[in-house]
Amino acid sequence: MTIAPSPVARAVPPPVAIDRPTGQPAVALQGVTKRFGAVEALVGIDLSVGNGEVTAVLGPNGAGKTTALSLILGLHRPTSGSVHVLGGDPEDPVTRSRVGAMLQESGVPPMLTIGELVDLFRSYYPRPRRASDVIADAGLGELKDRRAGQLSGGQRQRLFFALALCGDPEMLVLDEPTSGLDLESRHRFWSVISESAARGTTILFATHILEEADALATQIVVIDGGRIVRQGTPTEVKAQAGGKTIRVRAELDADDLRSWPGVTRVDQVGARYEIVASDAEDVLRRLFAGSAPIEEVTVEERALETAFLSLVKESNR
Repeated sequence: MTIAPSPVARAVPPPVAIDRPTGQPAVALQGVTKRFGAVEALVGIDLSVGNGEVTAVLGPNGAGKTTALSLILGLHRPTSGSVHVLGGDPEDPVTRSRVGAMLQESGVPPMLTIGELVDLFRSYYPRPRRASDVIADAGLGELKDRRAGQLSGGQRQRLFFALALCGDPEMLVLDEPTSGLDLESRHRFWSVISESAARGTTILFATHILEEADALATQIVVIDGGRIVRQGTPTEVKAQAGGKTIRVRAELDADDLRSWPGVTRVDQVGARYEIVASDAEDVLRRLFAGSAPIEEVTVEERALETAFLSLVKESNR
């Protein structure tokens, strides 16, 4: 669903500057729990997103990602705890007018053209972006006269992204925004997100595409079972799940290697060893200080996908 401000927002005057304490985050969830009947979708989570930060939310299906985003957009209220967005209530029309949103379940009148829909959504906001800029950013220039009901799945995704940009938002909240997009459209999306972040827009997006989280995000939040299991920069998240992989050819003792500080895994095939370590530099120093000749060695940073899978597995133990 693509979220427009309440119709009340049409009558809202241009936003005035809001005095916020220095360092106050764009998004603040404190002790948030959300229940749907007997199902506890979120379990006492704390989340902070800084102004101008790009945050990727990762997690398996049913982890609570979409529920968290819906609370931030004011579509649901927490069962307990507090949610603040841009210093205000996420349900307030003025707050909504400062946020652009794109959710997985979206719908628009099928008989309206892309151009008409962009103009309609621009009318909801006090200071909208130019229609031509919105359409260009979404790569829809050649399709602006096409009706929404005639669009392919990927084209509809691009339309919903355009609608999220209409209000020139201070914050973008996007749920699986590149699902169904071809590679060219995905790269255009990444470019627009990077440009928006450079202008100071706060961006919060959920994704299953770990490559885009690694490439775009300054902060990654991993949710599983309604809980935040890890939070930090991409480098920090990868380090928390095992750091770096060292591949070495030498005559070593695998059991001895496993006892070294910071070593989380050792695999051996003949004289070749693969060592996963949280502190690769310390392991390398010990390797080269030992008596065994080192014939070859490589060091690789663990992929975010590997780190993500490790964190989810760990949280389910």
